[in-house]
Amino acid sequence: MTASLADALSAIRKHAPDFVPKYGIILGSGLSSIAEQLTNPITIPYQAIPGLTTGGVAGHASLLMLGHLNGIPVVCLKGRVHLYEGTPYESLRILVRIVKALGAHTVIITCAAGSLREEVGPGELMLINDHINFHPGNPLVGPNDESIGPRFMSLEEAYDPALSQTMLDVADELKIPLAEGVYISTLGPSFETPAEIRAYRIWGADAVGMSVVPEVIVARHCGLHVVCVAAITNLAAGMGSHEQITHAGTLHHGEIAARKLVKLIPAFIKTVGVELAT
Repeated sequence: MTASLADALSAIRKHAPDFVPKYGIILGSGLSSIAEQLTNPITIPYQAIPGLTTGGVAGHASLLMLGHLNGIPVVCLKGRVHLYEGTPYESLRILVRIVKALGAHTVIITCAAGSLREEVGPGELMLINDHINFHPGNPLVGPNDESIGPRFMSLEEAYDPALSQTMLDVADELKIPLAEGVYISTLGPSFETPAEIRAYRIWGADAVGMSVVPEVIVARHCGLHVVCVAAITNLAAGMGSHEQITHAGTLHHGEIAARKLVKLIPAFIKTVGVELAT
């Protein structure tokens, strides 16, 4: 455990000395309503936690929340840090590793994303089953702390197959359409060009966004299981829609998708909890 991670954990323990979450949840743009379901929440601003930075993007509140969702203890990251804001990788590493250090075994990652598939439009959900890292870097570059994870690690099953299947099963039971696909992560903050989207489709991408992948890499490095659901907020550039892609649109359609996620994620957590207990 690095000194910075220890300092961050110490600051959190001052507010919640005995709280041990089973799951972490990272909330993307327009998806903060999920956090409103937590019972008896303990809320800590990122700025009160050493090593973390506060983002300035609308739709990201920069709050760490501890509470219960469907009776299961969780740590909810209400707002993520974005590399396009100039945030250092260290802040992102600490944010994800906090989830593991608090005691969680799984992180549920949500995000807003553009769809590269015409049949999966705004307001729909997509289960991410693999990714393409098109960021200019990797969050594990630099000295490696063997107490956290190995120098070299496999990402062959970065998105846990069993948990992903459970998410699909729960969505089916709730009659919530849930597509599957590959997520390509770009740095941003500019949206993609039509030419880039055509290239990404050739590569096999189904959704595009500006987050997720660095978090998944850090999560898998420290031993967290990962399941990820994207809220589709738009069809990607050049795919037939004449509506200009904007962050306001991202938030709007993210809220529509969030109405499905607020049913899906609590039901998923409850289902997995029952399966682990049997």
